[in-house]
Amino acid sequence: MKKRVLAAALCVMTVAGSLLGCGAKKDQTDSEYIKEKGNLVVGITDFAPMDYKDANGNWIGFDAELATAFADSLGVSVEFIEIDWDNKTLELNGKTIDCVWNGMTLNEEVKASMSTSNPYCNNAQVVVVKSDVADQYQTVESLADLSFAVEAGSAGENEVKALELNYTPVKAQSDAIMEVAAGTSDAAAIDALMAAAMVGEGTSYSNLTYTVSLNAEMYGVGFRKDSDLTAMLNDFLKTAYADGTIMAIAEKYGVSAAVIEQ
Repeated sequence: MKKRVLAAALCVMTVAGSLLGCGAKKDQTDSEYIKEKGNLVVGITDFAPMDYKDANGNWIGFDAELATAFADSLGVSVEFIEIDWDNKTLELNGKTIDCVWNGMTLNEEVKASMSTSNPYCNNAQVVVVKSDVADQYQTVESLADLSFAVEAGSAGENEVKALELNYTPVKAQSDAIMEVAAGTSDAAAIDALMAAAMVGEGTSYSNLTYTVSLNAEMYGVGFRKDSDLTAMLNDFLKTAYADGTIMAIAEKYGVSAAVIEQ
């Protein structure tokens, strides 16, 4: 009797194993994965002039147009999903997004957690303050007593932390600007490209301006570790730079594109 029970159990295990083997998919490359599902899901934040919505609610911007063109080159559609910037690596590894393409600074932390593209855009972290006090904050040394608002997990946070300045992390760079406008923070450290688009004369924050540059940096796109999409994007960027596509989009949005060598 015991032998029959054991044989029956082994039989069930064998059948289960066979079913599991039949149902399991072989390992796919990232490019195979997105082509099978038919879209490239791009993780972003609302960040003019890189990714932001037009009057009809469509995502536009330098990064949005480049991402759309890259998806087209792969034969898939593009989908933009707003993410919590501090959780970008978790979102990427959990496959809720396929890449991070949102003015992402290529620092050591990012390079350690993702497979990153070659640089495609120039940037810096700058200090935003109220215009009527801007003349007081023209050097790094003058910032010592200011309270900063910075996007959690951003290059701005890294810079103010390295300078040992007092800061409060917020969800997005746009929130950091709002903190300064409301007077709840003295200053914000944000991307120069966003500062140029969002503060100063002719913007919604005409009483704000930017002063000190805290660094010089480059933007890149992040994929999952060992993703084959990284090399494919690098090839796409070379082609798009050579045929003038990148420079045309950069001029449209007032962005400083990096030189991409062939």
